Amino acid sequence: MWVFGSILMAAVIAPWLYQAGKDLAASAETGDLPALLEWLGAACGRAKFGRFYDRALLLSALCFMPLLWRRIKTLKAAGEPESAVKPRISRRSVGIQIAVACVISGSLLWTTGWLLALTGAYELKASAPSVAKFVSKALLPAVGASLLEEWLFRGVLLGLWLRFARPTAACIGASLLFAFLHFLDPPGPSAIQNPGHALAGFELLGKILLHFTDLRFFVADFATLTVVGLILGWARVRTGALWFSIGLHSGWILAFKAFGLFYREVPGHPLHPWGVGGSLRSGIVPLIALGLTTVVCHFVLNRISSAGLTAHHGDHEDLFETRAAKGSGALVDGGARRENVVDEYRAGG
Repeated sequence: MWVFGSILMAAVIAPWLYQAGKDLAASAETGDLPALLEWLGAACGRAKFGRFYDRALLLSALCFMPLLWRRIKTLKAAGEPESAVKPRISRRSVGIQIAVACVISGSLLWTTGWLLALTGAYELKASAPSVAKFVSKALLPAVGASLLEEWLFRGVLLGLWLRFARPTAACIGASLLFAFLHFLDPPGPSAIQNPGHALAGFELLGKILLHFTDLRFFVADFATLTVVGLILGWARVRTGALWFSIGLHSGWILAFKAFGLFYREVPGHPLHPWGVGGSLRSGIVPLIALGLTTVVCHFVLNRISSAGLTAHHGDHEDLFETRAAKGSGALVDGGARRENVVDEYRAGG
């Protein structure tokens, strides 16, 4: 309800934000406004309607956030104690998990792009980006987006799903939602006849949903983001915390953004668009790279778990054996359940 309510509310208020932004842009051109408002007005003047829909979606999500928190508190009250839901791990383990995961995902994705460049699918740009541009376009998004999205998708939403569904089903549901929300942008240039019209937001939403009927987009783009979400969800369940997922996510964003700053697509190459799309997050080749990332993470997490650096201390299988408890919706630990069975057997003997 929180997600779909936010989407619908964004469609309603987007035209109003668009009109207000354009009015501010006109005032910034003709009037003497404070520097901050002049900067904001100039940004609104350049922005397309889709940009205003994005901001309307963020605002709507914040408005509906109290309902989400209320649902979280209700499920927590019916579930396990807080200490069982949020296991603690050391700061050293946190740093190791983030650093190792970031190196794995970032290096493998960058290597994939470099190999594609060797095939001629991409070529170096004429000039390298400045340090300031690299920081603002690659480094900061890698840190900010990974923290925010992992907290929301793997922390809040996946955490809620795990209270009433098996981990596999919960990861699939959260991953599909993760991919869907990443493509709430119109395909290519979206021609909205009258962006200020009250129904313009719903017109844009219709164009976005129509995008999902494109087979190439569904296989090459949507599937890739879904697999990314599955890997991040698997890492969250496997480690019992968000840190490894945050590292993976930040490494992918850093490599993805940095590669886009240094390389550009070569139109007409045989690998486009099915082998690889306009970026490293689209196509069959990036999907293969994600599979390789999963294999590497599996062996690395085995080593980390055996060293006692995860919340489950190597007993990650127990979480995948849990079921949703009927009535209460609480997770029942598989290891504790087996111990109870052994105790009953001994008592009976």
